Amino acid sequence: MTVNEQILEEIAACEKLLIGIGEEWNAEGIPDLGSLYEKMNELIKDKDFFIVTTVTDGEIFKSPLDKSRMVAPCGNVTWRQCSKTCTKDIWEPEELSKDVCPHCGEPLTGNTIEAVDYIEEGYLPQWRAYTTWLSGTLNKKLLVLELGVGFKTPTVIRWPFEKTVSINKKAHMYRIHEIFAQLPETVKGKADAVLESSTEFFRKL
Repeated sequence: MTVNEQILEEIAACEKLLIGIGEEWNAEGIPDLGSLYEKMNELIKDKDFFIVTTVTDGEIFKSPLDKSRMVAPCGNVTWRQCSKTCTKDIWEPEELSKDVCPHCGEPLTGNTIEAVDYIEEGYLPQWRAYTTWLSGTLNKKLLVLELGVGFKTPTVIRWPFEKTVSINKKAHMYRIHEIFAQLPETVKGKADAVLESSTEFFRKL
């Protein structure tokens, strides 16, 4: 059985599905990114899943994937915040006719970790939803798919996912990355490393 077949079989059989999406899924240079998210939706829409993404381009929010089952802790550029952080307000693109802060008149900037002063309140409600969901995965048949997550922000997905897999006796993880597919001893025997671009891998899934 190929790795692709194994993953499809495990998606069908798992009780819970945790997906981490990292920098390999940045829209720049991936013209078919929208279709990849559509394919993901078709594969997992009937599963009890949650997605954590560190990608800040906002493309995943345009997909048919259930937004109540995803969190973007690093923010996304389609949400806007005051570049001078005169307020904790965060706006969606349609809310303001001009890309300037209605409070102080300064330009708006993307509500992401790239901002000088990142306003984290935007993602916190979904983070609470994620941690609640995660607490319900213990002793459940949990499949973890880590797609293209490197070491840019390992404290968000990479290291916590390793801990989740090491704790849950019924968990199994696939770490798919073109360069950083290595696994620590803590998950040996419970995880598979796939040394391949995760977007390319997903196209063939």
